Amino acid sequence: MGYLPPETSSFVGRGPELGRLATALARHRLVTLTGPGGVGKTRLAQRAALAATAVGGPGAADRPDGAGWADLSALDGPELLAATLSDAVDLADHSALPRTEALAAWLADRRVLLVLDSCEHLAEECARTVAELLAAAPGLTVLATSRRPLNCPGEHLVEVAPLAPDGPDAVALFRDRVAGAGAGALLDEPGADGAVQAICRALEGIPLAIELAAGRVGPTPVGEVATALASRFEVLAREDGDEFVWPRRHRTLRTTVGWSHELCAPLERLLWARLSVFRGAFGLADARAVAAGGPLDDDQVAPVLERLAAQSVVHRTAGPDGEDRYRLLDTIREYGQGWLRELGEERAAADRHALHFTGLARWADAVWPGRDQLLGYRRVEEAHADLRAALDHLLAADPAAAAELAGLLVYFWTCCGHLKEARGYLEQALAAHTVPGPRRTRALIGLGATLTLHGDHAAARAVDARVRAALDADPDSPGDGTQRLAAACLTGLLGLLSGRPQEALDATREALAAVPGTPFDSPDRLRCTLAEVLSLTVLGRFDEGRQRALVLRRLCVRGGELWTRSYLDYQLSVVALFSGVPAEAAGYARTMLRAKAALGDAFGIALGLDLLSAALAADGRPEEAAAFYGAGGAYWRSVGHPQRGARELEPVRQRCEETLRAELGDEGYAAACARGAAASGPEVLAAAVGRQGPEGPEEPAGAEEPESPA
Repeated sequence: MGYLPPETSSFVGRGPELGRLATALARHRLVTLTGPGGVGKTRLAQRAALAATAVGGPGAADRPDGAGWADLSALDGPELLAATLSDAVDLADHSALPRTEALAAWLADRRVLLVLDSCEHLAEECARTVAELLAAAPGLTVLATSRRPLNCPGEHLVEVAPLAPDGPDAVALFRDRVAGAGAGALLDEPGADGAVQAICRALEGIPLAIELAAGRVGPTPVGEVATALASRFEVLAREDGDEFVWPRRHRTLRTTVGWSHELCAPLERLLWARLSVFRGAFGLADARAVAAGGPLDDDQVAPVLERLAAQSVVHRTAGPDGEDRYRLLDTIREYGQGWLRELGEERAAADRHALHFTGLARWADAVWPGRDQLLGYRRVEEAHADLRAALDHLLAADPAAAAELAGLLVYFWTCCGHLKEARGYLEQALAAHTVPGPRRTRALIGLGATLTLHGDHAAARAVDARVRAALDADPDSPGDGTQRLAAACLTGLLGLLSGRPQEALDATREALAAVPGTPFDSPDRLRCTLAEVLSLTVLGRFDEGRQRALVLRRLCVRGGELWTRSYLDYQLSVVALFSGVPAEAAGYARTMLRAKAALGDAFGIALGLDLLSAALAADGRPEEAAAFYGAGGAYWRSVGHPQRGARELEPVRQRCEETLRAELGDEGYAAACARGAAASGPEVLAAAVGRQGPEGPEEPAGAEEPESPA
């Protein structure tokens, strides 16, 4: 369950603190690490969570469901708190329950460590949510980091102090960071040891301050860094008076950050300020798009960013694609935001940021029908925090653009477990942008899709009618007919999931006939074509549906498309089941699961596991079938539903369960299901799909090629 961020630099010292924290986590269900910014709360929580859940470690038996990490620093308000916590524990909630209630139900029977990092700006909301979760989930332990207590009942506080200024750990941290930057040879010069000790004393052992000072070594000898710091603190001491309200440790860190800022070149300070608009990790291309302009030319961003990384102002990590990713720590970002306000660039930076991430969403939508589809999903998911920030800004600054962005994200966010967020942003955008036109119509179509997937079919039908009325009022917008295809896809989806497959078939065929073209001309046309093909199977027209599905699937394979192909595999598996060919049904279910796993689609994985289980049961493999059936039940719970799915699977599921109980007995069936439900998601998928990559074979064993592409 969940995810703990990898450590991006060596962990120095803190042995006694880790011991005390391990004891606290064993005795208390809510532990809050408190202390000023930059003192090391996040790194300590990260290391403690890894130790508490490590396989074979002392805490693993108490928390067999692992740990989840929720970074709250990217949230500007409490609206998405429950959604962020749900993401941390792999709850892709599709239910109609309130978010916190659904999260409490998901955690109720689990033993997990949930880490809430950077709670100070949401302390009251965190306290209320944590209290509700702890009451509902007796196996839950919460570890929070915050500059102030949450003041939640049962909270055990652990104050995180700086490293001992005269101790070995502070010096070791400084030396480690200097060596990591390739300047370790400067620490061997005469007088360097004394200078390092003087720096650590002046900075009172505060880790972030030490890292910033270490970042100055290289361009500057360590002795000169010590002298400059001493001079800076002497000025502060002379200016200090009653009006200075910062506590001593806060003052030391703020002074160090300010000193580091003063030592930056003008372009470095400008880039620092402009980068503060990012909420999550960003790449060089992102930085260029958002921060270039004025005196900072596009080709200057890379070398200036490199210098900020060398000075520890920006932290660098390796991204999943192998390219460098960058992030500003909270304290550094806050300082940059202050300077952005001083420069009068807050609005301009937010506008550029929103425009850039809207461009990302447009690109991902444009490449959706082809082989870059999976890359688009991954980039949208990596940029999740910044896309939310862009939407928040646009809702106030440009509601029409907010409606466009929310509409573009529907088929990404609903697939990746953010269904409620997609619905919430669409509702806000439509309330703010009331002027009829293509952007509003697109947002309405997206809202209808999210309502349908939530199971709120009555509300979805009302939205579907509003969409048709909007298109009738403006039949020429847009002129290429994509809006009508998108609207027909909504009608088709609603018909398929609400038991009206003929309505789905009629709507999609009418739209496809009115807008000639090939399935891969646009995302809307491909999705509309899929809805048409799926409706054939739901109507029982198996031969026609299978033939159409095989043709379209072959085109998907050639073009490298996954999402549509995965649902065609679903249809072909269902057809094979009803046709009495279980081995073929299992093959298609496995290729469906490969694609759904690559896309991160928990709902689709649940559907695929049900299909695989039914196919294995029909093929005389009851133990495997029951285990996958239990695993599928766990995935259904992860999307906030009891075991369910498309209506055509209801008799398949019922027959599967009856067969398994008859062959294994009630106790054997229950035991096999429990084994499957207890397995981790990666274990389940590895057993289900084997060792092949996400695309799998072009055709499962036993599948036949269509006679013609007609």
